[in-house]
Amino acid sequence: MQKGTDYPKRNGVPMMAAEEQLRQLKKGIVDLVSEKELLEKLTKSVKTGRPLRIKAGFDPSAPDLHLGHAVLINKMRQFQLLGHEVIFLIGDITGMVGDPSGKNETRKPLTKEEVKENGKTYARQIFKLLDPKKTIVEYNSTWFEKFNVFDLFKLAGQYTVARMLERDDFSKRYKSNNPISIHEFLYPLLQGYDSVALKSDVELGGNDQRFNLLVGRDMQKSYGQEPQVIMTVPLLEGLDGVNKMSKSLNNYIGIEEPAREIFGKTMRLSDELMMKYYELLTDFTPDELTDLKNKMSNGALNPRDVKVSLAKIFVERFHSKAAAEDAAKEFFEVFSNKGMPSEIPEWKTSAIDNLWICKLMVEAGLAPSTSEARRLIDGGAVEKDGEKIKDNKFSLNLKSGENFVLKAGKRNLQK
Repeated sequence: MQKGTDYPKRNGVPMMAAEEQLRQLKKGIVDLVSEKELLEKLTKSVKTGRPLRIKAGFDPSAPDLHLGHAVLINKMRQFQLLGHEVIFLIGDITGMVGDPSGKNETRKPLTKEEVKENGKTYARQIFKLLDPKKTIVEYNSTWFEKFNVFDLFKLAGQYTVARMLERDDFSKRYKSNNPISIHEFLYPLLQGYDSVALKSDVELGGNDQRFNLLVGRDMQKSYGQEPQVIMTVPLLEGLDGVNKMSKSLNNYIGIEEPAREIFGKTMRLSDELMMKYYELLTDFTPDELTDLKNKMSNGALNPRDVKVSLAKIFVERFHSKAAAEDAAKEFFEVFSNKGMPSEIPEWKTSAIDNLWICKLMVEAGLAPSTSEARRLIDGGAVEKDGEKIKDNKFSLNLKSGENFVLKAGKRNLQK
């Protein structure tokens, strides 16, 4: 973010003019409903000195956050840097209902124990991105555990089945005769009521959550509140540049991964995808991003150096500045000087005879599938003790206690 030294301050945080805040906040978004309303809210905030209440909800369905999750959290961080009040809502009740957004079938609801444990992990990890002193963490069980059946009837009476079937995934499942459970209709109503309980001014979400966020606007109107503005962010492509970032596809950068892994994975990004990561995951302003692109186009900046800077930003954010410098140094020692990293992850094979190389790579976590292992071998990206493996049918026969170094791609090393 720009320092904004000429802007009035609120609690030591620069408070930009409403129009400039709007320009900053529109960076990297998909939907904004509505721009006029947000400008009005920001203008009132500047005039009165009251920060806006920014809500983002997270169902604790997976305990490990990666950069795909960080896109939304970074947008929260932008609001926070502008002096607004950020509410990180953990949906411990909605998580037990299960949200089918973007799915063609019901997502499996979580148990109370799973939600509790995942929620603790979320609460710890978000402070790698958000200022803990300026972040409010809420759980929607705070109000839903006080709900009785009459409260639920009132909530359910705010929406019709016809309106629910306007939601794309519900509509497709209904038309194809795939089952829709009644409790699934409750999910957007519960998420909408969260906005009522928190009196949110703005709700953030992924672009697959647009329908649910709009329900929140309707709910606030029904309960006599001024409707929230909704802002959605795109889903982030993973390292392959094609699929959404996902642990199951092994194309992710986890925010709790070792510094050298975060750095090395970032360096694998294409130049085009690198700029999207800059836009969605850094505090660079639109003007600064334009300047960066222009300098790469005219040769004033080497794209590799720009990528190194991005890798350092991520490592410093999730670890420390010293860790970022160490990770950069090790990266160039390994890949520029063809050295070995200071630490190699260890893995023990379950057998020592007739070890098919592709299966071994999958078991060791060096490839997500045997087909991907074949592709890496055929592409000349797999080495054993420094020698390329050229045959994807290759099998190993080891002696008891024998060690070897197996490298797949640029970063994966095992022994």
